[in-house]
Amino acid sequence: MRVELRLSALCSALSLGLLLAASPRLEAQPARLGDGPWEFTTYENGGTDIRVAIVTRGLRNPWGMVWLPGGDMLITERAGQLRRVRAGVLDPTPLTGLDGFPIDKLFDIALHPDFADNALVYLTYIKRGNHPDGSETYWATTALLRGRLTDAGLADVEEIFEADAWRELTGGDASRILFADDGTLYVSSSHRRDPDSPQNQRSHVGKILRLNDDGTVPADNPFVGNDAWLPEIYSTGHRTVMGLTWHPETGALWETENGPQGGDEVNVLEAGKNFGWPLVTYGRDYSGLPAAPQPWRADLVAPVAFWVPSIAASGLEFYSGARIPQWSGNLFVGAMTVGRIPRTGRLERIVFAENGGEIRRESLLGDLHQRIRNVREGPDGLLYLLTDEADGALLVIEPAD
Repeated sequence: MRVELRLSALCSALSLGLLLAASPRLEAQPARLGDGPWEFTTYENGGTDIRVAIVTRGLRNPWGMVWLPGGDMLITERAGQLRRVRAGVLDPTPLTGLDGFPIDKLFDIALHPDFADNALVYLTYIKRGNHPDGSETYWATTALLRGRLTDAGLADVEEIFEADAWRELTGGDASRILFADDGTLYVSSSHRRDPDSPQNQRSHVGKILRLNDDGTVPADNPFVGNDAWLPEIYSTGHRTVMGLTWHPETGALWETENGPQGGDEVNVLEAGKNFGWPLVTYGRDYSGLPAAPQPWRADLVAPVAFWVPSIAASGLEFYSGARIPQWSGNLFVGAMTVGRIPRTGRLERIVFAENGGEIRRESLLGDLHQRIRNVREGPDGLLYLLTDEADGALLVIEPAD
């Protein structure tokens, strides 16, 4: 009997090995997006029918998006291109103005609150530099550009802020920017795979920064006048910050950040507060072991939502439009890969109570197998998504009727 079991197990193992050898690796299969549109029924109010359609495609790893007065859009591509979408058609020619800057990765985009008068556009990116030791070793930091939009591209482009975040390590380097009503802007400077600096008061690594529109320091920043801190710091203890948005009713600044294998977070940011990385986290390290000795501490700010395993949380947006009223006040979070399994990207919908407590979550659009990099509400009251793919697309979610 023991011999028969061993032979049976051996045959099963050989059959499985032959099957795996004959099958393409899942990681190698491109995440192809069909032509659409696609219809789904979501949970809210006993069933909300939506349609997902492609606005335009042919984008290469798109990252950030904004709407211009009149309806055109600007979209950033991670490789360093700025693209324009006119009436739903992608202009085949990238905008000019960025060629002279050492862009390693281009991230987010925002318009100045007085854009209608000054045409100023802000971009955040990873800036390559020469290593201090004179070697060819990778050396980069987070930086902020500002330029004036013209018909051809950006003019008078200048770097207005360089983070004190120079590192040799690649990865963990996302950045978002967001303007406030008072004209200041918030810039995220992620952890850069540095385990110590998110808790270092004299480093911009793992921080949310608050700046004036010219890159200088606002006089009312929480650590201005405290020589132990860099004055640009607004909050500390962050990992890879992937999204920033305003709550439409409370005016609070909300944020998403990635953990390692789990511990992706949604946080409500507050001036001068410490959000814990790497001292506390609900996530696991890449070894599978807990990434911190405990998930929370009373003196550190806990997330309002988190995921284990990781979903590679990305952009986030509260829906406040009238086109899908069942979703009013819901938070939407892009997800790029769930549990480190390829082609599992999706859109997360979270419903919160008036007291801020989470009521329920729903995972949407998993059948599309797309990495959802960003989600924004458009001027038309619909939700727009960017897929982080080599053949990326701009999608729109609308009522099915």
